[in-house]
Amino acid sequence: MQNNEKWLIFKHNTRAYISLILFVAIFVFSLFSELISNDKPLIVKYKNNFYFPSIMEYSDAFFGGDFPTPADYSDDLIKNNINKNGWMIMPLIPYSFNTVDYHLDKSTPSAPDKSHWLGTDEEGRDVLARVLYGIRLSIIFAFLLTLVSSVIGIFIGAVQGYFGGKIDLIFQRVIEIWDSLPQLFILIIIASVFLPTFWGLLLILLLFSWTGLTSMVRAEFLRTRNFEYVKAAKVLGVGDFKIMFRHILPNALVTTVTFVPFIMAEAITALSALDFLGLGLPQDYPSLGDLVRQGKDNLHAPWIGITIFVVLSSLLSMLIFIGEGVRDVFDTRNTRR
Repeated sequence: MQNNEKWLIFKHNTRAYISLILFVAIFVFSLFSELISNDKPLIVKYKNNFYFPSIMEYSDAFFGGDFPTPADYSDDLIKNNINKNGWMIMPLIPYSFNTVDYHLDKSTPSAPDKSHWLGTDEEGRDVLARVLYGIRLSIIFAFLLTLVSSVIGIFIGAVQGYFGGKIDLIFQRVIEIWDSLPQLFILIIIASVFLPTFWGLLLILLLFSWTGLTSMVRAEFLRTRNFEYVKAAKVLGVGDFKIMFRHILPNALVTTVTFVPFIMAEAITALSALDFLGLGLPQDYPSLGDLVRQGKDNLHAPWIGITIFVVLSSLLSMLIFIGEGVRDVFDTRNTRR
């Protein structure tokens, strides 16, 4: 089936097509979070010179303040000095994910208003800013985890299925033992010893997520390794790994690609769950799971729980719909129609 035909089948699934457009648009929008939501101006004209605080850091004294610390552009002294000697352009949302609004005249978490469109959390940080940065963090984390775990799982499954015999038997026993390990307890032990970081948590989850595609790739290689074109390639002296990854793997990827959106959804869920339990990223990261925890702990502030429910359910639903659309593309019944 040609790529144009596959794309037409995918577009025919309206729900999957719209979900793909929305998901890509949200992700691209979140990539520019620093330009949309930031407590630093995009451009400052000060004494006939242009400065870019969102890219470079300037001190308080640089703009007429008294201290050598980083400038606080919400401070009245700094704002007045800049406005007297030029102007500045603030982002649409004048708060970053870790900006604490010390000018709030009500207790936190505060309800949505004209300054904070989705309210603030229990520490006085803007919920919309944390959602925007959190979406970017979650999608990038899920994409990297899915990519690396898929590469490892596909490679091991290919080796098992192609060579079979003792190699397959040994790998199968190792995978069975590995899958039987209590992942949550291991994560608790690791989190109690080391402070998890983005890359550290990615590595920890990678240890347990690579087995997802192994069985499917193994089954496909076991089925394909006895085909005539594979036997002919062996007779012609083609190397095993060249046969595996040039001739057999493209056929095996047809079944594995359909699971990629579902694996990404599982990765976002896993990251949010670990952050919710306090085993995930530190507090200085914008975390969707932390907003879930705050929504549970602050039932009197329903805007937090409602916001994070809508965000997470929408992201996961879009990924599930995209996965269903990709599955339809490789469905042979759709090919015949």
